[in-house]
Amino acid sequence: MIEQIQDHLWRIEVPLPGNPLKSINSYVIQGPSRNLIIDTGLDRKECLDAILAGLDEAGIHLDETDFFITHMHADHSALVPKLAGDSSQVYFNRPDAEVFEGVSPWETILEYAGRNGFPEDELRDALHNHPGYKHGVTKVPDFTFLDDGDSLEAGDYRFRCVQTPGHTKGHTCLYEPEKKILISGDHILIDITPNIQCWREGMNPLGDYLASLDKVRELDVELVLPGHRRLFRNCRERIDELKRHHHERADEVLTVLSGGTQSAYEVASGMTWDLDCDSWDAFPVAQKWFATGEAIAHLRWLEEKGEVFSETDGAGTVMFSREN
Repeated sequence: MIEQIQDHLWRIEVPLPGNPLKSINSYVIQGPSRNLIIDTGLDRKECLDAILAGLDEAGIHLDETDFFITHMHADHSALVPKLAGDSSQVYFNRPDAEVFEGVSPWETILEYAGRNGFPEDELRDALHNHPGYKHGVTKVPDFTFLDDGDSLEAGDYRFRCVQTPGHTKGHTCLYEPEKKILISGDHILIDITPNIQCWREGMNPLGDYLASLDKVRELDVELVLPGHRRLFRNCRERIDELKRHHHERADEVLTVLSGGTQSAYEVASGMTWDLDCDSWDAFPVAQKWFATGEAIAHLRWLEEKGEVFSETDGAGTVMFSREN
């Protein structure tokens, strides 16, 4: 499905089959000489067909088109190598690009998940059911890097890059100050909460995310174009809701830990989740993965605040408690 949002600005709804997110919003800006596509979809035929159909309806030619990727996740980036031509610029952030350009992170992530209590017999299933593993980038494009505060012009639009780490290390939004438009990627969504996960040592993604929310709250925004679901206007109100949500989730983590020392996987099993399952054991393994990553992010934030403490037990599992 394609719809025109404003003059020379389109939204293509790209399906994500079998994914709870259902679809991703790909935004297209039509310019007199060059066009810009912001985010794409998974490396799947269904995504490619939807993008091509939308571009055809809008009269957009790929040989006159550049790309901007808000962040590294496969549903936003994986289709770019199949769409970008020899003349295309692919704009991206440096922190996320380091993941693409380095050694495959999956084994490191699996090892970290195991140390946080994720059962060994479920780890490979979690990996093979992860959309980023199944339908991710197969060829890394040549990137043109943009940093926080850099400008990007596309047709009548003059964007400023606003780096918003949290959802990923280098997640970047685009802000158009004259038109008061924010292309928010997965930083701010209207009716679902962006998933903030932690899968590496020494990181505090929830702390980064909350600081990024405050950063964006200062902007004068009248229209938000998110990576998923519908467009919305109440940007500051939604930011306040998201901040309250994460503080409430952190309080829930502390309540779960009142029952004693636990691994992040065990903490996740005691939290409430919006899934139609009778018990944690009935959760699909992919959802256990996302839940555990979110639990780790909240535990790390609480640990940085001195409200939670961790130590590694004799089996090599990181255990969390409320007492040092």
